Amino acid sequence: MAPLYKKALIIGATSGIGETLAAKLHAEGVSVIVTGRRRPRLDAFVAAHPGSSAQTVDITQLGSIPSFTRSVVQQHPDLDSVILNAGIQRPFDFGRPETVDLASFGEELNTNYLSFVHLATAFLPHLQGLAKQGGGGKETHLVFISSGLGLVPTLVRSPGYNASKAALHSWAINLRTQLADAGHDGVRVVEVMPPAVQTELHDTRHQPDMVNGSELGMPLKAFTEAMYAGLVKGDDQFAVGPAAEWLKEGGFEHQRGKVYDQGQLAIKGLLANFIKKSD
Repeated sequence: MAPLYKKALIIGATSGIGETLAAKLHAEGVSVIVTGRRRPRLDAFVAAHPGSSAQTVDITQLGSIPSFTRSVVQQHPDLDSVILNAGIQRPFDFGRPETVDLASFGEELNTNYLSFVHLATAFLPHLQGLAKQGGGGKETHLVFISSGLGLVPTLVRSPGYNASKAALHSWAINLRTQLADAGHDGVRVVEVMPPAVQTELHDTRHQPDMVNGSELGMPLKAFTEAMYAGLVKGDDQFAVGPAAEWLKEGGFEHQRGKVYDQGQLAIKGLLANFIKKSD
């Protein structure tokens, strides 16, 4: 069986889901490029996974993303998959507004949502071009790791995280439609919705009011295996854990998808007479 991708760039691969997915892809024959801010961890990954490579990047520095993208594409013109995984989660209690650090709130939205928009926008010309090479018929991939909390924000202590994932989910749906409308069906937009997973996202260093938070949720290896199986299956969006039921036939998100498909076409028709025609 051919590898899932030829070459994959994993954003946020110094720990947790990103690192473990990169290792799984490498084991399955995919050439991987790992990225993150912590160079020693990247170097350790490359040493343990022959043939892989690494680049440091701080995705919160939005102005640096175009130059980072150019560097990656120049070095890896065969890159056919970009996996956007990095994220942070912080508690905020707006019932006590005097305790809310709005700068930290903004950082969370920047990391979890805006950086993904900037990265996807920067890589899309390459992915579009690669998919069209040789007359088309190839597939390239943008994979977003989001969260079931973007559908139902039950983790009330983390409203910024929930909102960032809801924004990412909504934007990914529109992006998929816009690419299809523009004739770029070869660029696959895939959204993966994990449950809580045992990573450093919840540890005391990142959420000081939690104890043993890294033990919260689904074991990392089990999640990674389930996610990989979902990627192989090839759905545009899928969930692991409780949210999987919401996406099945009859689930509320499946129903909402049908409403979206019908509604966006109706609104396009409605707006046709109000949008200036391009030259």
